[in-house]
Amino acid sequence: MNLFTESNLSPDILKAVGELGYESPTEIQKQTIPFILSDIRDLIALAQTGTGKTAAFSLPILDMIDDTSRKIQFLVLCPTRELCLQISKDIKNYSKYMKDIKTTAVYGGSSIMDQIRSLKDKPQIIVGTPGRVIDLINRKALDFSAIHWLVLDEADEMLSMGFKDELETILRETPETKQTFLFSATMNKEVERISKNYLTKPHRISVGSINEVKKNIKHEYYVVGYRNKKEALKRLIDSNPNQYSILFCRTRMETQEVADFLMQNGYAADALHGDLSQAQRDTVMKKFRLKNIDILVATDVAARGLDVDSLTHVIHYSLPDDPEVFVHRSGRTGRAGKDGISISLIKPEESRKLKQIRSQTKIEIVEKIIPTGQEVIKAQVGCVFEKLLTEHEDIFEFDDSLIPDLSAFTKEELVHKLLQFQLKDLALYYKDKHDLVEQKFSSRDDDYPRRDRDRGRDRDRDRSRGDRDNRSGDRDRGGRERSGKPRRKNEDMVRFFFNLGKKDQLKKLDVLDIINKATTPAGGSKKRAEIGDIEILEKFSFFEIEKSFKGELLNNIASMKFKGKDMRAEEAN
Repeated sequence: MNLFTESNLSPDILKAVGELGYESPTEIQKQTIPFILSDIRDLIALAQTGTGKTAAFSLPILDMIDDTSRKIQFLVLCPTRELCLQISKDIKNYSKYMKDIKTTAVYGGSSIMDQIRSLKDKPQIIVGTPGRVIDLINRKALDFSAIHWLVLDEADEMLSMGFKDELETILRETPETKQTFLFSATMNKEVERISKNYLTKPHRISVGSINEVKKNIKHEYYVVGYRNKKEALKRLIDSNPNQYSILFCRTRMETQEVADFLMQNGYAADALHGDLSQAQRDTVMKKFRLKNIDILVATDVAARGLDVDSLTHVIHYSLPDDPEVFVHRSGRTGRAGKDGISISLIKPEESRKLKQIRSQTKIEIVEKIIPTGQEVIKAQVGCVFEKLLTEHEDIFEFDDSLIPDLSAFTKEELVHKLLQFQLKDLALYYKDKHDLVEQKFSSRDDDYPRRDRDRGRDRDRDRSRGDRDNRSGDRDRGGRERSGKPRRKNEDMVRFFFNLGKKDQLKKLDVLDIINKATTPAGGSKKRAEIGDIEILEKFSFFEIEKSFKGELLNNIASMKFKGKDMRAEEAN
């Protein structure tokens, strides 16, 4: 099947997909559509996001669905509200000329009563997130007794987000005679267990694998110490102008911290993480899709369901623990035949993790040096000329007499003046900045040599001191307030992000009191935790405590309040 017109799909479906510009099916569609149309077995399909999975499973089912029945025949479960809405929209587009087919999306974060009312239209197709589907089952608003087809889309993500119990409950509510199609980017142990328990002798289709990464993505990594990480990020963004990127962080707090740093430095950026309300998430994602923001800072889970084809870069601000997640993140760029760039910021002590990613993925990840200020300006000059020499439509008219006499200047002198005017602020920022050069390490070695690590830390301290001499104000290169001395690194201490800051009237004495209350049992019979550095920033803070008290603090602080506000702490990288 090299063209959709060569399939056995109905004329109404072919007309709809033709209007959407579909001509040649993707590889997952080539293999899946004929199978579903002709086979009654269950299916496991392994394919990355962006390969056309929705059309692969929905087109053949739409071809077979009974439009005279008003019972639910087709259920799609997916991990996030955003993906749920996208799948529902796609199915409605595919069934545009099937007038009796109705599709309803059910998901959290919106009125359940509105969704119950929409179910009274008796749709044949339900697309939903597991939590909301369970709520509707409990309210007797959904009846799955007549289901013929069940799709578990992005099954690995649903399981990693903790939906195992919900999935098993929903699966028990469906008839044994149904066909189940499990779509996943990875085949981990939990996905394997679900498939063994709930699928019957499934056929397998695998399109691409972790060892078959996209050839049009260039992978780079930069070694940078923790203290210089944000400054390095700024340089990488400035040296890659006109980028449209997703920047991945490990925790919600880190995501917000990095997004705040970028916004404070004038970048069109915003954060996407689990602490945002649904309305806030929708606003951020709309701004990103419309390109009102160029850089989306996100956690892995929050970015699920965000399907954008034109990303130029993916930035791994923090490396993931799972090599497959690295591949999945990176695969968000380089789509639709375009080239993409995957950039990783590597702390010197992460050589083992990088080695594991390289070994398991077979990706060639090339080490690069963090750009100097001069290299940043050079890239920006190139960007100015690229924009200038691109053909533009005349938007407005003006009288040529408004142009002053420029005959005293040569072409080169005018260009020089233009560039000085255009790049003045950026050039002033980088004028006296020290280069950020870390000691290289080889991922073939098991670890970064200890004395080289020590020398690298000494250079960090020297550069930090020099940077303080060359900068005014009271903030360091990472955008944090200076304490006047380098932060102590103690292997017996653990560092935490804390969700309160100056805006909450938080002071160091308050932090000491909070830590003591969270780590000292009633009666005070146990010795108190040793407390290290405390940094109080505008919107959040950092503090260090003795490692042995880590679990105690995490268990207790979530139930405590400060001036009526909830408190939350997460281990910092």
